[in-house]
Amino acid sequence: MMIEGAENEAPPLPIGERVAGAKRRSGEGAAPTDPTKRNVGATSRARELRFDETKAEYRLWGELRGRHLNGYKFVRQVPLGPFFADFLCREKSLIVEIDGSQHAESLTDESRTTWLNSHGYSVLRFWNHEVLAERRAVLDTILAVLEGQIHSPSPALRFAPATLSPVGRGEGER
Repeated sequence: MMIEGAENEAPPLPIGERVAGAKRRSGEGAAPTDPTKRNVGATSRARELRFDETKAEYRLWGELRGRHLNGYKFVRQVPLGPFFADFLCREKSLIVEIDGSQHAESLTDESRTTWLNSHGYSVLRFWNHEVLAERRAVLDTILAVLEGQIHSPSPALRFAPATLSPVGRGEGER
């Protein structure tokens, strides 16, 4: 005998198993403390950011994508904890941020950089106009950081190295 409306119901799952698309249990949707774990909705927001990129981001991405910069692989608009990195070289844990004038003397950027540094990421910032007018110099600076030629904090370069070593990476690995 079949109960009316029961034909669309699935049998209960054993404990610990989930169905794709099933709602998360309470507490599972909270922002993870591990920056490599995905936040709910972060992927769609990252797609939006990639679609709405600035001219400077577009130009720099053309130079970084496809391992064009000495074989270093970059990804863009990557969710890391509560933030999104404009460009990330996972291999070297380097984040490259392209900022507009709204970021001038931003206290939010300072706390963001501190959080990223404490999670093992170095942060290198450029202004939009630097990328558009002096792209070769920007690429040379990124490459110098990637290859360890620049490793100390530099307010003039707007470079903040990581305060933790990236997990599982030895010195000199590439």
